[in-house]
Amino acid sequence: MTGGTRADAVRAAVGAVSDPELRRPLSELDMVRDISVDGSVAHVAIALTIVGCPAADRIAADVTAAAASVTDIDEVVLDVGVMTPAERHALTDRLRGGRAREMPFGPGSLTRVIAVTSGKGGVGKSTVTANLATALAARGLAVGLVDADVHGFSIPGQLGLVGPDGSVPQPTRVDDLMLPPVAHGVKVISIGMFLRRADGDAAPLGAVAWRGPMLHRTVQQFLTDVYFGDLDVLLLDMPPGTGDVAISVGQLLPNAEVLVVTTPQTAASDVAVRSGLVARQTGQKVIGVVENMAAMTLPDGTTLDLFGAGGGAAVAAALTGSGDEVPLLASVPLSPVLRTDADAGIPAVLAHPEDPAARAIVQVADALARVPRGLAGRSLPFRPS
Repeated sequence: MTGGTRADAVRAAVGAVSDPELRRPLSELDMVRDISVDGSVAHVAIALTIVGCPAADRIAADVTAAAASVTDIDEVVLDVGVMTPAERHALTDRLRGGRAREMPFGPGSLTRVIAVTSGKGGVGKSTVTANLATALAARGLAVGLVDADVHGFSIPGQLGLVGPDGSVPQPTRVDDLMLPPVAHGVKVISIGMFLRRADGDAAPLGAVAWRGPMLHRTVQQFLTDVYFGDLDVLLLDMPPGTGDVAISVGQLLPNAEVLVVTTPQTAASDVAVRSGLVARQTGQKVIGVVENMAAMTLPDGTTLDLFGAGGGAAVAAALTGSGDEVPLLASVPLSPVLRTDADAGIPAVLAHPEDPAARAIVQVADALARVPRGLAGRSLPFRPS
């Protein structure tokens, strides 16, 4: 193989390396610079998006390995630079497809948007959402997750994005785009990524005390400024109840589907019905109910229904009407494993897939995955000339 041919082979190998944040090949992102081969030494130059790119070490390692995999290359000399402002602007314009800054998940989007709601807090909605997102990603789907519970955010911790020192990774900013961190194959954004501890690692993250306009703006920015790329499914972990964020999401995403989470007891199920009714008022469709903290089977074979029984079925029955059937998709039993895995930042569907609670959530993922995104009923963005 000649030097020129080897240089072409190295360029092809390096260009095929995927940026871990953008999930696109470096060649497509115009991040590959000069490449030459001198004997068995490959000289490779790449340009990262920004100074201090969090993925720099991984990209450098992947590029070096890709270049070294080419026949007759024994050494790789890597030069890592940074894009110019003009190059970054061209990149963000290309990522947006040449469109102006806009929210990409509206009624014309092919991404399936699912808002996970509950009537009240403490029913395990965020735990269900985190595990559901991970289970969908494990099926090969491109999944994004917006932690819209601005006051009570917990998604970063449940997905293992909180480091040993208590730090939470911030999105990488490329001009006016934010590239979200990825956990277990899920692209995640949360207000917890923008807060800092006041008095060292032991202090809690700062609290958010915002009224409606700020909450609306935050959700809108998450949907507009965060670059999720081409998603199959976008999940929103909603705050409990029917307040400002629920109304904002109804306005911004009238095409969203709604999954209602409740516990079996009447005190939770009665309130859960209201979250579904409010979603319908904004034009959203309720696609199912998940009953969490249902009866668990004890080692001696007996069952413990700590929170009673029948609440999930009652919510599903109450929300079924006007020609729309709302199924009870799963009853997730009480599970110490589900709780401990959430605290450890490893979703139970990955860490303990044999656990009854994990299997029940996988059942929900299977039901949702059977309905693919598609073009049926959508108008195509073409106009006659």
